[in-house]
Amino acid sequence: MCNTCGCNVTPGNEHLVRGDGKLATTADGRTAVTVLEGLLSENDHQAAHNRELLDVHQVLALNLMSSPGAGKTSLLEATIDRLGRDLRIAVIEGDLETENDAERIRAKGIQAVQIATGSACHLDAHMVHEALHRIDLHGIDILFIENVGNLVCPASFDLGQHRNVALLSVPEGDDKPAKYPVMFRSADMVLCTKSDLLPVLPEFQPNRAEHYLRDLASAAPFETVSTRGTDGLEPWIQWLRDELHSQRARLEQGRTTRPNIQQDSFRSEARGGPTHRHGHHHHHHSHDHD
Repeated sequence: MCNTCGCNVTPGNEHLVRGDGKLATTADGRTAVTVLEGLLSENDHQAAHNRELLDVHQVLALNLMSSPGAGKTSLLEATIDRLGRDLRIAVIEGDLETENDAERIRAKGIQAVQIATGSACHLDAHMVHEALHRIDLHGIDILFIENVGNLVCPASFDLGQHRNVALLSVPEGDDKPAKYPVMFRSADMVLCTKSDLLPVLPEFQPNRAEHYLRDLASAAPFETVSTRGTDGLEPWIQWLRDELHSQRARLEQGRTTRPNIQQDSFRSEARGGPTHRHGHHHHHHSHDHD
């Protein structure tokens, strides 16, 4: 996965492996696995700091992941229309190039920071950290992080978020969870978007998509939604309110939570074995921390 496309080195962490950076040389002459181990460790360390910063400000952070064009930005626009009057929202946008998505969000009167990732096909914790310093977190209730459109690499990187949301759009086909298991195992919520197209795409069966999700031993809620019409987002809006309430209750008890970040084959190799870095095998559990 990530070693093939080289996406472990991003604009956010490249300072660690360039020149006299912390990981530029290693004890055994800079083997790939040693450098990778260092990058993953540095990413996770930065993610933990990001989460602490968000928790201090009582911000619920959600990482939105999907293929390009599955409707992430449209979902955010419709969500802002529904919640923007009673909850304060901010957005971090990740794309290879352009400010297009951030401009769409700013048009709604919402703080939006665009991260141009260049050639990197996912956001990492370092890039999100820089973006967090460009957002006024005081009074923000929910931070949405719209990851780069990609169903592989984003699933393996902790950004400091509390929950992962995976989108699967009707035009993509209902077998996406079977084809991209690492991504869908990492999801705390799966949204089947563009459900208004179901009448013209009868080959897409939402119950079949959910069946593929359950085959991954995922207990994540699966909801079919549409940004068109009046009630198409209701399950999503209710889930957001519930998650915000739950996170605030955790914080009152001095706890927080994080999503089930999924290793890829490469993280497993760097970590020295097939188990999750917290000793868990692949399964759907969020992790609450005291």
